[in-house]
Amino acid sequence: MAEAGEISEVDRVLPLSRLIILGLQHVLVMYAGAVSVPLILGGVLKLPKDQVALLISADLFACGLVTLIQTVGVWRFGIRLPVMMGVTFAAVGPMIAMAGNPDFGLLDIYGAVIGAGIFGTLVAPLVSRMLPLFPRVVTGSVITIIGITLMRVGINWAAGAPAPTMPGYGDPFHLGVALIVLLSILAIVKYVKGFFANIAVLLGIIIGFVIALAAGDVNFSGMANAHWLDLVYPFQFGMPKFSLIPILTMCLVMVVVMIESTGMFLAIGELTGKTVSQEDLARGLRTDGLGTLIGGIFNTFPYTSYSQNVGLIGVTNVRSRWVCATGGIVLVLLGLFPKMAFLVASIPQFVLGGAGIVMFGMVAATGIRILGEVDYQTQRANAYIVAISIGFGMIPLVADKFFQALPKGLSPLLQSGILLTSIVAVLLNVYFNGTGATEQASHKAEAG
Repeated sequence: MAEAGEISEVDRVLPLSRLIILGLQHVLVMYAGAVSVPLILGGVLKLPKDQVALLISADLFACGLVTLIQTVGVWRFGIRLPVMMGVTFAAVGPMIAMAGNPDFGLLDIYGAVIGAGIFGTLVAPLVSRMLPLFPRVVTGSVITIIGITLMRVGINWAAGAPAPTMPGYGDPFHLGVALIVLLSILAIVKYVKGFFANIAVLLGIIIGFVIALAAGDVNFSGMANAHWLDLVYPFQFGMPKFSLIPILTMCLVMVVVMIESTGMFLAIGELTGKTVSQEDLARGLRTDGLGTLIGGIFNTFPYTSYSQNVGLIGVTNVRSRWVCATGGIVLVLLGLFPKMAFLVASIPQFVLGGAGIVMFGMVAATGIRILGEVDYQTQRANAYIVAISIGFGMIPLVADKFFQALPKGLSPLLQSGILLTSIVAVLLNVYFNGTGATEQASHKAEAG
């Protein structure tokens, strides 16, 4: 922890050249996830190509804007930690259901997003009061399952496609390039010192991209037709419609997002060495709500902190929130300049896969480290808390049809391994250990 009068690593402003490069590294890590949701929704709604491009531009613009609020802080908004914000996948299922209902359309989705944003902003202080329910045994379990959940994403990236049923999945060339990226990152981390060690992930991605480009496996289609400049402004698709059922559904999604974000913020606090207080948590969660409100206004969807970037902090050990703020500016520019966005989008997934395995594994390693500090001797029930909560969190990963006979309305709750682990760990901890002062708080006090 920083001494009085000393600037903490979180608040340290790096030279501009380093901020730009490190910020771009964060953008490359989360870009594929950021554009996936508008692509999915655009396809389900059968929108023409120019409107899908508009969804992507709006999404990137809002990603950047909300990231700036979260990292820099505005009034009572922003946790002021190195956080990258992006569209949450928890909302994809409910939004697809709305899109498939003849009574609802895109404008109803935007109305639901705006309603959920207002709801999230209002209830954030209440959700932040759950912080005492997250001692180290709970936090460690949640952060571990975050990393394990992300590993599936990284592994599929390395295989070259989001799912085994898609063309090119497991192609030896894809696996080979992903391995080269992984080995390049490990070599840079071991043999290179200083700033270049901090951008090991970016350098690994560049090496993989050059190999893919030389092999003719990079797709630049669509770049020639993209505009140099596209302005993003509110309600480009029309005024939103406010329907009760979609709004209630999206509010449920917002609760899921805020519980997951709590685990994410605590993970970032661990990685940066900064204690996350209840007020910090309230500001961060309030920004989830505000970001979702902004999303509905600017023709996009609900926002949350991106777990992909948590692992990057662990790999680079760069803790400055101004790096992610710079990444937010890059995202705003990508939203306004579509040709730049197409260039970033041309990086093949298998190139990102080698980096993903490193970063997402670092998230799991952070959770394991926290669990290693838990008292299992005098509080033997802690082992049950870890075992059962992580077991529940694995259900959506290893048996995605496990809950298929239950009502579809429960899908946002039951298909998130992070949420299942959070709920089960909190309940078991209360059952075995009660709701006293958190181990986390006491541990931080000892560390201080």
